[in-house]
Amino acid sequence: MPEFEEARQEEIRRVPNPCVVVIFGASGDLTRRKLVPSLFSLFGEGLLPEQFSVVGVARSDMDDDAFREHLKSGVDQFSRLKSDADNLWPRFSQRVFYHRGGYDDPQTFKSLGKRLAKIDKEIGGACNVLFYLSTPPGLYPVIVEQLGKAELARQKDDYWRRIIIEKPFGRDLASATELNRQVHHVFDEGQVYRIDHYLGKETVQNLLVFRFANAIFEPLWNRNYIDHVQITVSEEVGLGSRAGYYDTAGIMRDMFQNHLLQLLTLVTMEPPAEFNATALRDEKVKVLKAVQPIKPSEVNKYTVRAQYRTYRDEPGVAVGTETPTFAAIKLFINNWRWRNVPFYLRSGKALGSKVTEINIQFRHVPHLMFPLPPEEHLPPNVLGLCLQPNEGMNLRFETKVPGAGMRSRSVDMSFLYEQDFGKNTLPDAYERLILDALHGDAALFTRSDEIELAWSLIDPILEGWAGKHAPVLAFYESGTWGPGKSDEFIQADGRHWHYSCSEG
Repeated sequence: MPEFEEARQEEIRRVPNPCVVVIFGASGDLTRRKLVPSLFSLFGEGLLPEQFSVVGVARSDMDDDAFREHLKSGVDQFSRLKSDADNLWPRFSQRVFYHRGGYDDPQTFKSLGKRLAKIDKEIGGACNVLFYLSTPPGLYPVIVEQLGKAELARQKDDYWRRIIIEKPFGRDLASATELNRQVHHVFDEGQVYRIDHYLGKETVQNLLVFRFANAIFEPLWNRNYIDHVQITVSEEVGLGSRAGYYDTAGIMRDMFQNHLLQLLTLVTMEPPAEFNATALRDEKVKVLKAVQPIKPSEVNKYTVRAQYRTYRDEPGVAVGTETPTFAAIKLFINNWRWRNVPFYLRSGKALGSKVTEINIQFRHVPHLMFPLPPEEHLPPNVLGLCLQPNEGMNLRFETKVPGAGMRSRSVDMSFLYEQDFGKNTLPDAYERLILDALHGDAALFTRSDEIELAWSLIDPILEGWAGKHAPVLAFYESGTWGPGKSDEFIQADGRHWHYSCSEG
């Protein structure tokens, strides 16, 4: 075990080759809140090479100094490490540069190539480049095409070029397929890293360790012992300033096609032979292929759609819109492990709290020898995996109440990351994912066939919602846990929603 721990720590401390991160959309909120604070934390922990630089590309009128000042406020507010600790910010900021230009202007990319050559001469490392698309999705094909024309995507044996693409990756199967075609015209699949920040969360990765490094759970992880699985991703906030995107996307495109289906694959996939990008993603693809699609004519039976009551009053929302802000769906996976086990997925905005959790409810014991009062049922065992905000796990099981008789009561056995590992030990998801991309490790990124398979499951639901079979749009009050229809939906199967990570 000491040898294993030493090897693990050595892997964690591994530093990438000299490189430059080029961020398109560098003046935007994602860069300020997530990307640069994550890079700053990696730099402060010694996980980036000495020959490392950041080049921000955007249309805003700024120079290097103004860009650095803009980013510093984000680092001060959002980074795990303080910018004034150990003189970190001056050392980091001197590696940060700003490049102004239009995304559809060939001159922007021609001069970017010259800028990279200059950085390589003065600092080094600019042969290896990670491009990050932090722009509106409509600009992805434009930027990719210009990178190709400027020959900035070309790589050789002694250096690499990679690209991270943010979600949403398409808005349906046809657009996702076309975007894949456009990207593959310039970049090989091995150069492409489609990011879903949920896969970078420490607790999501811990799901793999929990399943495949513990002999006590994996033998029970199948239809023989599990009654059903619930996956919940709830948001406390409403629409905010995202009307332009959200009112044409809705909850299915925004959350189910990516986050929830990714969590579903990690819960249900078979054990990979080894932990690498090919083996892991092959198993996830097998799950998506085995999911029984919901036909457009079946959406009234297998889905619920709803909208928080004040959504239509939000600025920028279309009059009378039926865009759902909440959905619940029931899926089945047609393979030996999961045959006839229902998977209930739900997500929504303006709900009771911000929570991501997975609840596995086990079957009842086949024969109960302890007497129970009439109409009383023994509660099932439930394993709750809390991904945010109270990262950890919770196992609910039965124990005897002290005293005469054989009365039982449900008790909880809990693990919380913060209690065992201390505060501020969980790195931001973007830290892990950016570092993996710099290492060339695509295990936690989404492959092109995953994207297309996920859309092939979501498209029929959206088609059904747009047609005569659509369930009636329900409404719910902000701050609740969704519409009553959602409770009726699961109660019709003799089940109820679990709230392992929050109060229901």
